[in-house]
Amino acid sequence: MVNVIIHVSKYILAILAASYAMKCFTVFSDRHEDDRGHVYIVQNVLMFLIHFICYLIIYLMTRDIKMLYFYGAQFVLFLATLIIYGTVYKNASRLIVNNMCYLLMVGFVILTRLDFSMAVRQFMIAVAAVCVSLVIPAFMLRMRMVDKWGIFFGVFGFLLIASVFVFGRSMYGATNWISIGGFSLQPSELAKIIFVFFVAAMLARNTEFKRIVITTAAAAAYVLILVVENDLGAALIFFVTYLVMLYVATRQFRYMALGLGAGSGAAVMAYKLFGHVQVRVTAWKDPWGHYNDAGYQIAQSLFAIGTGGWFGMGLFKGKPDTIPVVVSDFVFSAISEEMGALFAICLILVYFSCFLMFINISLQLVKPFYKLIAMGLSTAYGIQLFLCIGGVTKLIPHTGVTMPLISYGGSSVLSTIIIFAVIQGLYLLRQREGYILEKRREERLNQEDRPENKY
Repeated sequence: MVNVIIHVSKYILAILAASYAMKCFTVFSDRHEDDRGHVYIVQNVLMFLIHFICYLIIYLMTRDIKMLYFYGAQFVLFLATLIIYGTVYKNASRLIVNNMCYLLMVGFVILTRLDFSMAVRQFMIAVAAVCVSLVIPAFMLRMRMVDKWGIFFGVFGFLLIASVFVFGRSMYGATNWISIGGFSLQPSELAKIIFVFFVAAMLARNTEFKRIVITTAAAAAYVLILVVENDLGAALIFFVTYLVMLYVATRQFRYMALGLGAGSGAAVMAYKLFGHVQVRVTAWKDPWGHYNDAGYQIAQSLFAIGTGGWFGMGLFKGKPDTIPVVVSDFVFSAISEEMGALFAICLILVYFSCFLMFINISLQLVKPFYKLIAMGLSTAYGIQLFLCIGGVTKLIPHTGVTMPLISYGGSSVLSTIIIFAVIQGLYLLRQREGYILEKRREERLNQEDRPENKY
């Protein structure tokens, strides 16, 4: 009977996931947030249905009462997040809130399937991160003169990623973790947010050549220190983020061209200087020919994705544990194997709808500082997603970055939730900017309509 339920649930989950993904893009057809209310309600219903079905299967397969308690705790977290955001920030983007909860939900489901203890730790970090995120939009609305803190952001961010040389420990060939008081933290995850604020503060007011040279040198220092730590995935995220922000600030394509040229040269040098880069490129080029060594991880990832087919094997019916580091870097492969390619594609579409929303908010913002922050965070989020999915599907060499909000990793979850909260704050700021501009326009029209101004 349980096998029948799992088999039927594959198709139900695929239909529900596809419906949710479609609703993510439906909201863009409505001009006003108030007109999208029914869409958001449908999204909430679909999300909670997927959540219930997945944990019903998990319970039936494990017969462990702790799974039901864990499901209830997650349900309370998601419901409270939706209610509090809707109450405290009445004009907030519900698409951003819904998608954040949806992605966290998928992450909890797959982590519970893979390692329950990791799922619990991820949940505790997510609860703390969500609590922090609730105050960030209010801070964004009240912050003043932050665009003058460029030097502070630059120094603080650099010291944060450099802290691994004092407190750091190695993991998977990279020295990019610090341990303090029994807690582990990946500084580059939080530093990328600070880095965006630094670049935005430096380029928002002044794009003279001297200022660009100074900012570029500082950005290069960030990237180089990440390269020294062997955290090449983070280095690439910082590099691309800076290039995009520089182009948005200056509108000079030559800076983009020079940056791409320098980046290409640096990539060739990295390949020649670092043995682990050569290993990853070799695995990318021919994983089957190096199945017993360098290509094993990629080959197992591709096996899992292919085995799952369109609708997946069903929860607990696959063998995701055969993929090394499956809970973090290769969690997308586990999702594809057990929940199916259709579910995985819909997941990508949800991510993409978030990216579109972030970009849309950036384009609507008037103040350069806010615009650059939104564009920088959008780029960092988008390139991380591309590197993760591209690496596990053999589109590009694997770089060892996590899947936002889904992969196991407290630092990644914390930083991504903070990014969502900052973008939410910028969305509210855009509404305030629009209100101020509309008020000024009305005052100008009223001034022109006065009798003394007509003659």
